[in-house]
Amino acid sequence: MKARLGAWLERLGDQFWLRPAFIVAACMAAAEGGIWMEHARSFMDGDDAANPWGYGGGAEGARALLSAVASSSIGVAGTVFSITVAALSLASGQMGPRLLRNFVRDGRNQLALGIFVGTFAYAILVLRTVRTEQEGAFVPHAAVTGAIVLAVACVATLVWFVHHVAMSINVEKVVEAVHRDLVEAVERATLDAPDLMRVEFEQAATVTVSGSEYLQAVDPTSLADWAASKGCRVRLRVRPGDYVPRGLPIAEIHPSQDGARSVLERALTFGSQPTALQALEYTVRQLSEVAVRALSPGINDPSTAGSVLERFGDALCRLAPRFLPTGVAERDGRIVLLYPVTDYEGLTDAMFHAIRQNGSGSAFVLIRMLDVLAKVAQVERATDRLWEIRRSVRRGWIATAILAVTILLVALSVVPVAFGFFGAALLLVLFRAVPTREAYDAIDWPILVMLAALIPYQETHHQHEDEDGKKLWGAHRAR
Repeated sequence: MKARLGAWLERLGDQFWLRPAFIVAACMAAAEGGIWMEHARSFMDGDDAANPWGYGGGAEGARALLSAVASSSIGVAGTVFSITVAALSLASGQMGPRLLRNFVRDGRNQLALGIFVGTFAYAILVLRTVRTEQEGAFVPHAAVTGAIVLAVACVATLVWFVHHVAMSINVEKVVEAVHRDLVEAVERATLDAPDLMRVEFEQAATVTVSGSEYLQAVDPTSLADWAASKGCRVRLRVRPGDYVPRGLPIAEIHPSQDGARSVLERALTFGSQPTALQALEYTVRQLSEVAVRALSPGINDPSTAGSVLERFGDALCRLAPRFLPTGVAERDGRIVLLYPVTDYEGLTDAMFHAIRQNGSGSAFVLIRMLDVLAKVAQVERATDRLWEIRRSVRRGWIATAILAVTILLVALSVVPVAFGFFGAALLLVLFRAVPTREAYDAIDWPILVMLAALIPYQETHHQHEDEDGKKLWGAHRAR
C-alpha cells in the first residue's frame, strides 16, 4: 500500500496543472472573501462610504483598474508559458528528453504560472461585482486593494521567473539538480546495516499479471506477508524501472497458489514511464544521458561529461559507508521472497559504460574517469566494491592506451586511418574495454548494408573502366 501511494504521489508531481489549479482556487476564494468583507462592512456601517479599506476610488476607477490587471496578467501568463516551452525545447535538444520531466516537476515554474492565472481569475471575479451609482453603487474596496497587491506580485514574479529560467537551462545547474536527486535516491535505496545473504530458489510455476508498461514500484512487505501466510516462496523476475510487456511471466511461486495473480497485481504498480521512486538507475541514466549528449559531434562539450563523472564519483563516495539491499525478505527466520535489485556492479556499469563508449575518442574524458575512480577507491573499503572499481579502471586504462597508440600510428602514417581505428575498435572489444553487447548496439546496420551493396557496383564500375581503357588504347594504336 505504501509503495502504491508513493507511486501515486510521484505521478501527481508530474501534473503541471496541479499547483496552478490550487493557486487559482485560492485566489478565487480570496476574491469572494474580499467581496464578502465589503458586504459585511456595508451591512454594519450602513451606506457610510467614509474610510474605505484600502482602495478609495469610485466604481469607474475600480473597473478600469481591475480590467487592466486582468488583461495584463493573462497576457503575461501567455508569455510565461511561451518561455517555459522554449526552455523545455532547448533542454530536450541539448540535454535529452528525459530531463523534461524535471522541468515539468519544477514547482517554481508552476508557481509562476499559477500566480498570473490566479491574478486574472481574482480580477475577473471582483470586476463582476463593481456597480456604479446608476446600478446601485458597490465597490469592494478591500478586494480591489487585493488586486493591486497581486499586480505588484505579478511584476516581481515576472522578473524572478526570467532569472529562474535563465539559470535553469544552464547545464551545470541541471547537472547539479539531477545530482541532488541521485543523492536522495542513494539515501533512500541503501541501508545502514548489511542485508540478509541472498539465496536462490529452485525453478517454480510462473505467474503473469494483466498490467503492463513500466514497473514503477514493488511492495515487498505485502508480498512477503502473503507468502508467509501461504507457506510458499516467491521470486520476482522484474524490478522497478523494467518495461513489462503484457503476458510476460514476472514471478515464480513454489508451491503454486490460488489467487497469486491478484496479490501480485496489488503489490506491483505500473505506469507509462519509469520513475526514481524505487529505480536507483533511473537518475543515473538521466545524468549519463547529459554526458552522452555533451560528447555527441553536434555539441562536443567534454567538460560537461567531466562534470557528470565528478557527480558520479560523489555518489559512489556517499555510498561507501552504506549497504545495498540484496532483495531478500524473511518471515520467522525463513526466506519467503526474492526480488531483483541493483548491485554495485550494475550501478557502476550504468554510470560509466555509456560515457566510456561515447568518450573513447576523448583523452580528456578517459583521464577524468580514471581520476574519479581513483578518488572513489580512496574512500571505499569493501573488497568486492574495490574489485569492481579496479575493473572499471582497467577498462579505462586499456581504452586510453589503445587510443593513444592508434593516434600515434596514424599520425606517423604507419597504418591508414580506416584500418587503424577499425583495429582499435576490435582491440577495445577483445580486451573488454567496451562490452560486446554495447559494441553490437553501436553498429549502424543500415549504413553497413548500404556499403556492402555498393561493393558489386564498385567492381562493375572498375570492369567498365578497364574495358573503356582498353578500347581507347586500341583506338590509339590503330591511329
